[in-house]
Amino acid sequence: MSTTIDTAALATAFTGHLLKPTDAGYDEARRVHNGLVDKHPALIARCAGTADIADAVKLARTLNLEVAVRGGGHNVAGRATIEGGLMIDLAPMKGIHVDVRNRTARAQGGVLWKEFNRETQLHGLATTGGVVGTTGIAGLTLGGGLGWLMPKYGLALDNLRSAEVVLADGTVTRASADENPDLFWAIRGGGGNFGIAASFDYNLHAVGPIIIGGLVAHPLPRGVDVLKFFRETGESLPDEMMMVGALLTAPDGSGAKIVAIAAAHCGPLENGAAAVRSIKAFGPPVIDQMGPLPYCTQNSLLDAAFPKGALNYWKAQFLTELSDDAIRVLVDRFGACPSPMTQIIVEHFHGAASRVGIADTACTLRVNGFNVAIATQWSDPANTSACIEWCRGTYAALKPFFAPMRYMNYLDNDEGADPAADVYGPNYARLRQLKTKYDPENLFHTNVNIRPV
Repeated sequence: MSTTIDTAALATAFTGHLLKPTDAGYDEARRVHNGLVDKHPALIARCAGTADIADAVKLARTLNLEVAVRGGGHNVAGRATIEGGLMIDLAPMKGIHVDVRNRTARAQGGVLWKEFNRETQLHGLATTGGVVGTTGIAGLTLGGGLGWLMPKYGLALDNLRSAEVVLADGTVTRASADENPDLFWAIRGGGGNFGIAASFDYNLHAVGPIIIGGLVAHPLPRGVDVLKFFRETGESLPDEMMMVGALLTAPDGSGAKIVAIAAAHCGPLENGAAAVRSIKAFGPPVIDQMGPLPYCTQNSLLDAAFPKGALNYWKAQFLTELSDDAIRVLVDRFGACPSPMTQIIVEHFHGAASRVGIADTACTLRVNGFNVAIATQWSDPANTSACIEWCRGTYAALKPFFAPMRYMNYLDNDEGADPAADVYGPNYARLRQLKTKYDPENLFHTNVNIRPV
């Protein structure tokens, strides 16, 4: 049976659009956030609903096509697309319903965090979402879900009530604490290994619409002192406050390298103002953009710094301690960074997200400490080798300070033979058993793959 015949048969029922390489819109649809990724699927199934996803999965099985799944397409490794296979594209699925009375929200798998926040903030509600507003809710939640609210309300996956999941055989099921609880455990951190999440139900919390947030910045020569202050301040943060350190290039076109502290306080405004007072006073900073602002603005602070189509190569690892020596390595290495688009981001972990038991969800990133992401970006392909070499060199220089745990959503493609074993640690054996139960043929493998037993 030919691909053309099968595709034509599916098209009679398919609500979305099926795009072949010769179709208008194919080139735009195949592209993901990372411009370094340039793959050409044999077919793109732009789904309008769960039935489209289920039929696309069945088509892939019939035609023996490899499958990639796109939600927001933001993953740095480009796992949302595939060469010569079937891209199941959830991007058209933008439905969001907010239940104000019960403080819950249901959203489809193609929703971005800036879209989700816009609807929930209309009612002064929010859940933990990405620190970049253009990130999709699906990949971020399934892989963990770091965000400005995580010290108070946990990771995005900690706020997940249930998900509608299309399994590898094309059937549809629900995963929650009461329905398929083993699947619910697995998808909270296990990524897209167990099925395609068509929709998500979240708990919401009273946040904003105005919070205390923003950032301050200092010249890079003061970077060691600033990051020591960042570390010391993090030792006594309230749960209401999230803090991130960043080494970056000033956005004013001067080319000056700076070190910044960004923060968000989701409690009463007067408490937030008191909590950031010492941050604003330290130095003092050369840039001070910290104060009252909309929560939606806080979640978009970094959007312009991560433009779609930029060339990206990342390395990331968790540090349980930000030692003086580690700080000096960060500052020295960033001083030699070849691209003004690159950032090193240091995300401080404490509070509710770190108090969940490691075995309670698939996610094992449940300790206090610092998640360091070397987010290397550039625009000129001629700089690719130099930028990748710098990133790898910086990662190697930090290796003496690494803790064993890693954040799955930041992993690039060259992470060794079995990166899932590093990510999931003590939960890996159970995850492999559940992979065998729900996807024994490993249909969903273009991810940080958990292999069946």
